[in-house]
Amino acid sequence: MTKQPDRADQFKALASESRLEILRLLDDPAGNFGHQLSADPVKTGVCMQMIAERMGVTQPTISRHIDLLRRAGFLTVTKQQKWHYCARDEAVLAEYHHWLGAEMKVKRQAG
Repeated sequence: MTKQPDRADQFKALASESRLEILRLLDDPAGNFGHQLSADPVKTGVCMQMIAERMGVTQPTISRHIDLLRRAGFLTVTKQQKWHYCARDEAVLAEYHHWLGAEMKVKRQAG
């Protein structure tokens, strides 16, 4: 059974324009990172270093952003040799979207 991500981590993950941009970039890995030669960006994910370069930030900075997105469940990170590849977890993103929509509905009392 998969552990439910912490909602606080999910809110924190989405509270940063940089982390939102990472999610947007990874929504189209072939279009945004098709030049990645070390692995297929769609099947394997995108190398963290390529994400850092695209965003113009350092490796430690991108690592902190990726770690929070991973803890929130929005990204999976796979290690192959010395490289870390990131991919969106579409099921978790869809579940969060569904949960947030339900939480934002006004609850009306009968009577």
